[in-house]
Amino acid sequence: MKEMAGEASHELSVERYIAAPPDSVWKIMTERLAEWWCPKPWRTEIDAIEWRAGGRFDVTMHGPSGEVSPNHGIFLEVSPGRRMVFTDAFKGDWQPQPAFMIGVFELTPEGAGTRYRASARHWDEASMRQHEEMGFFEGWEAVVGQLAGLVESGR
Repeated sequence: MKEMAGEASHELSVERYIAAPPDSVWKIMTERLAEWWCPKPWRTEIDAIEWRAGGRFDVTMHGPSGEVSPNHGIFLEVSPGRRMVFTDAFKGDWQPQPAFMIGVFELTPEGAGTRYRASARHWDEASMRQHEEMGFFEGWEAVVGQLAGLVESGR
């Protein structure tokens, strides 16, 4: 857990260097999200995505044993090539729902490539610990590996 200005930050994060410029990483992140969003053998179905602040971010994750996990949220910020922020605190049209986190994905130029940083910010320590126990680090490191594989392979 990090400390920010005297307050506890209930944030979990992963970072990775990707050997491609931020615009290339962003292009794959946004145009091919279904190919990297959840760890294989799970797969992602895009239900609705509106790449703008206030836009819908609805995906359904499907597990190898028939598990179905719908996720409804909205984008709080979309800064092409740099940053996207979403939350599950609202569904489309600003309808509130029980919240788990705010997701932040940031791309920063680093040499000839990109420093990718993804974080999940939680309202409290219990939610953060629950996310960690669910396999946050293993899962989010797997998806950035999948993303880097797509970007770096040029496929």
